[in-house]
Amino acid sequence: MIRPLHTLILTAAALLPLLPASLSAAEGTPGRERLLLNEGWRFALGDSRGGTRDFDAVPVGTAFNYFSKAGRAEGAAAEKFDDSQWQEVTLPHDWAVALPFDARGSHSHGYKALGKLFPENSVGWYRRKFVVPQEDLGRRIFVEFDGIFRDSRVWVNGFYLGTKESGYASFAYDMTEYLNYGGENTIVVRADATLEEGWFYEGAGIYRNVWLLKTAPVHVARHGVFVRSDLSADLAVATVKASATVRNDSPAEAVLLVRSVLYSPKGEVVAQAETVPAVLAPAAEATFESAIPVKGPALWDIEHPNLYRLATIVVASGKEIDRVETRLGIRKIEWTANDGFHLNGKRVQINGTNNHQDHAGVGAAIGDSLNYERIRLLKEMGCNALRTSHNPPTPEVLDACDELGMLVLDETRETGVNEKELGDLREMILRDRNHPSVILWSVGNEEWALEGNPKGELVTRRMQDYGRLFDDTRPFTVAISGGWGVGSSTTTEVMGFNYFNHGDMDSFHAQFPDKPTVGTEEGAGCCTRGIYVQDMAACLLPAYDRYKEKWFVLAGESVPHYEARKWAAGAFRWTGFDYRGEPSPFGWPAIASGFGVMDTCGFPKDTYFYYKAWWTKESVIHVFPHWNWKGSEGRPIEVWVFSNAEEVELFLNGKSLGKKTMEKFGHLEWSVPFAPGKLLARGYVGGKAVMEDFVETTGAPASVRLTPRKTTLAADGDDVSLVTVEVLDAQGRAVPDADTLVRFALSGPGRIVGVGNGSPVSHEADQFPEGMVWQRSLFNGLAQVIVKTRRGEPGKIALSATAEGLAPARVEIAAATCPLKPSVPVLSLTEPHNASPVPVLVEVDMPANDEKKE
Repeated sequence: MIRPLHTLILTAAALLPLLPASLSAAEGTPGRERLLLNEGWRFALGDSRGGTRDFDAVPVGTAFNYFSKAGRAEGAAAEKFDDSQWQEVTLPHDWAVALPFDARGSHSHGYKALGKLFPENSVGWYRRKFVVPQEDLGRRIFVEFDGIFRDSRVWVNGFYLGTKESGYASFAYDMTEYLNYGGENTIVVRADATLEEGWFYEGAGIYRNVWLLKTAPVHVARHGVFVRSDLSADLAVATVKASATVRNDSPAEAVLLVRSVLYSPKGEVVAQAETVPAVLAPAAEATFESAIPVKGPALWDIEHPNLYRLATIVVASGKEIDRVETRLGIRKIEWTANDGFHLNGKRVQINGTNNHQDHAGVGAAIGDSLNYERIRLLKEMGCNALRTSHNPPTPEVLDACDELGMLVLDETRETGVNEKELGDLREMILRDRNHPSVILWSVGNEEWALEGNPKGELVTRRMQDYGRLFDDTRPFTVAISGGWGVGSSTTTEVMGFNYFNHGDMDSFHAQFPDKPTVGTEEGAGCCTRGIYVQDMAACLLPAYDRYKEKWFVLAGESVPHYEARKWAAGAFRWTGFDYRGEPSPFGWPAIASGFGVMDTCGFPKDTYFYYKAWWTKESVIHVFPHWNWKGSEGRPIEVWVFSNAEEVELFLNGKSLGKKTMEKFGHLEWSVPFAPGKLLARGYVGGKAVMEDFVETTGAPASVRLTPRKTTLAADGDDVSLVTVEVLDAQGRAVPDADTLVRFALSGPGRIVGVGNGSPVSHEADQFPEGMVWQRSLFNGLAQVIVKTRRGEPGKIALSATAEGLAPARVEIAAATCPLKPSVPVLSLTEPHNASPVPVLVEVDMPANDEKKE
């Protein structure tokens, strides 16, 4: 309940007499702290006895006593359980990536030894000890999980906090009453990845960040700030509208106001506003509205992603008792039925990609820095939009898109209208609605039981109506693969086409001329990086833009199709990166898809340059295949060139093989009898040679080369450098078909967190236990090592690489001192941390029970 005190804004001095003395506890409580809780976890795999394979985590016969009495959880969930023999891990953590491959495993999940046939590998336990200072008594304290895969159960100090089925939803628990103030506390998480949620590799465990949140009793509610902007027709004036939902968790009424302060992209105060003071009853919430005018706003767009910052401040007795800072972009979006998508009054062709959360070496446990790197790799190709297929993303993915200028189609995981599905939709929208990069919500993907029938019409309408309760500034879509013109397609606000050859887009547009449209999935041709001869037995497909399953579309088909239909907004390519699972058209031993424009390491396939040629304004020319065809002298080799030059001339060893005209959105081909040497493509614009690219025949491997993508990192425990591994011949040329096994060693304040090579058939390990040598074979000339810093440890990181018979390589990466995100200190396993906990838990004798073992 909320009661306004006055219709005018009162000064702090005038407000003082109105404040009840009972609010003094809130006034004296420190403000908001959000602390990273990623380090210092213990992990054990398996659930055969309730906790681990290696020892009895739960006494026999007590498997269901996790919930029987408050605070009396047993086994691995118990507060005092001995986890000293468990593995130390730092989050994010994906235990599935380290599991072996097995032909009995799930085809769609990359044949990992995980799931119903592998119960010993499908449940994992995590424990984390931490101290809550005595002075925190009186604050509200929460644990926030950005995502756990999946079916998680969480306890603190033996008290059950809750269960979350979805592996993609973010969630939080209030732990306030269960904590030991001035003493040690233990959070326990059980994750069960037995069941699959998607049809692609999903990982297992706490694969996203965890946070400890402390607030005053009167505080901004979770996801309680909602910021949006209105722009004048000439874009010269903006109004930033801010809603702040405040919660009173104290036992007394609270008299408060909300102050909103807007900071420019340069950090300068632009303007501020205050609400009318009001009285908020105990256990109540209220929403306070503000409007801030901004003249000459710096707009957010793809090329100039300007970000403002809004400080939402809760004030009582003239004192700040809570503050939440929210980044925002001032921009105007419009979806039109006859001219596609507009950003700030200008049409923008959506040149997007779909992507799962999966990277070589680390699986689903992609930290913040690596998420940024992946968005940068897509931007370098000319990609301007990301569809978070098929689930809400890690929050930091959206941060990266905000900062780098990447549009986002944000998609929920499950389609439906029950409490769970609508609840997950609500959480996604509330969490993500302040991101300027998000331009469209998706409530489903290829829901075959709903496409083309009345159920789809009803379910889509209800989900959209429900979603608009939390955000009415963006439209909704459904990605639909059939039944166009009936069912879901009739009620979705923006029609999402999955593959234009599944129906007749033109007829749909004629039937629904007022409905905006976008290609939610397109261009899913399959290919393998560095392969140019089809080998179905080896599960390898040539890298030419040629192979597709009958229901998919090639790059050279999808791009011109959408460019010719400006009434559609553009399309999202399937996919930006290869991913584990869905190794279509193959089964075992293939373990990864071939749909990506880049492989699982982010190494470009040849088709990457097709997109870059037509999606960017850069001069692009790319000739392939490689020119190492020993033993095939005189055999015709199919040569392709991707380029945005007007004409391209091909040369072999200096001799012209002819000049050809490049059609827009096309490519060029030659048949060239192989002869060792240099194959060069030269591009012409206006009759002048302006670009060229070449491949040449190399010698045998002679040395190893390491090339870090970044040579200076932040010593924050998260920053990574993707190090490319190659072998060179005696003349220093990279050998494109090498498969050399390379071993790695690292010294200094860093660590190797994963290795990969982009092969869709490699069963080599991505990670190695402590004490083992890290190694990886090259696949078609390339491999990758992911080097991560250690938190608060600056210095020089040295990575070395050796291979039998080759000269070694060594590279240094600087770990630079940097500001650190506030985090929860890691406790030593040998130090006592049990000083006078409050409240005191009194042990009582329990009667004998055949089902209970004390």
